[in-house]
Amino acid sequence: MTETTGSQAMSLQKDQEFLTFTLGEENYALDILTVKEIRGYESVTKIANAPPFIKGVINLRGDIVPIVDLRIKFNVGQATYDEFTIVIVLHIHNRIVGIVVDGVSDVVSLNKDQLRPPPDFGVAFDSRYLLGLATINEQMIILVDINELISSEEMGLFSSHENDVA
Repeated sequence: MTETTGSQAMSLQKDQEFLTFTLGEENYALDILTVKEIRGYESVTKIANAPPFIKGVINLRGDIVPIVDLRIKFNVGQATYDEFTIVIVLHIHNRIVGIVVDGVSDVVSLNKDQLRPPPDFGVAFDSRYLLGLATINEQMIILVDINELISSEEMGLFSSHENDVA
């Protein structure tokens, strides 16, 4: 766990709600306060030379919203797009971003005592984007630091200036 992730996990002193979702066979969760809406996948306008995990953009009521497929980014699940494909629209650092997932499951309430640090290996992505792991009803849930992930330079959705301001 990195220093940043550790301080974020430590800040989870009282119950906090997370939206759980699936990518392939795995269960993930993100801070529900970042969720603006949940909608079905619709065709996107592709952006030339964008990385494969950035599917393109949509016009969401006048806002141009980049759409990131987390299944491709994390290399989990099969990226199919049909009437069951879900987009979670997030509000992060005054920007709107959509993430494609396989399904949305539930809202769970977790506290610091329920979190375990992520391992330094065995995950499909850098552990600095993880808040930790939790077990609910005998299912392991991977808590993603979606603010850190989406605003990272690796994703390329925010300029370095926006990251400094955020």
